[in-house]
Amino acid sequence: MTALQIILWVAVPYAAIAVFIVGHIWRYRYDKFGWTTRSSQTYENRLLRWGSPMFHLGILMVIAGHAVGLLIPREWLYAIGISEEIYHLGATALGTFAAVLTLAGLGILIYRRRTVGPVFLATTVMDKIMYVFLGATLLFGTAATVVYQLFGGGFHYRETISPWIRGILIFQPDVSLMEHVPLMFQLHVLSAFALFALWPFTRLVHVFSAPIGYLFRPYIVYRSRDANRGARAPRRGWDPVQQPDPEKLRRL
Repeated sequence: MTALQIILWVAVPYAAIAVFIVGHIWRYRYDKFGWTTRSSQTYENRLLRWGSPMFHLGILMVIAGHAVGLLIPREWLYAIGISEEIYHLGATALGTFAAVLTLAGLGILIYRRRTVGPVFLATTVMDKIMYVFLGATLLFGTAATVVYQLFGGGFHYRETISPWIRGILIFQPDVSLMEHVPLMFQLHVLSAFALFALWPFTRLVHVFSAPIGYLFRPYIVYRSRDANRGARAPRRGWDPVQQPDPEKLRRL
């Protein structure tokens, strides 16, 4: 175990998690008005209508797949009848589809942001940095899946990366588990933690936004300022236009 391995597989993950948590608390406390997606739909809608659903549906599938593969021990899946072969087939097929869908949606969104003038002008520096790390994380993960899972002999990440992740979460990291992990998977993990560290300072905070308050807020009652409203029957047709006074016109 070297110092570099301790830095990469212990210090970096915990630093990223700490920044992720503390950064969100700070952002919510001091920048509530900035807690937004910074929507640009009013500037352009045609590309957004295709890119946004593709990206969001794909990324939700990616997150769900990672949660199952990394956080749930395989023995638990065996207990409910999901064998290694079934899991591998589902993870590879659905994972590839989700990756393609996510990358295609992200590509459309980046193309839109770069080519549509008003959208490009509304793009901040943090937006650009976020897109770089988000794209890198997705590309490294997709490349690792294609190289090792589709066309290679397969890499059993549930014996290395998955227990390492669970060890990080329970404060018992085992650095040796990451020692022989292929470089593509290592880059995928490190870029993901870098993205987590940047998360609180970008538009990605909208992931944790939900209009829950609308379910419990009181009804809004609208009242007219006209105290005599309803006291007289409405007239039919147009109100007559008063003729100007000739005397006043002569004075003008």
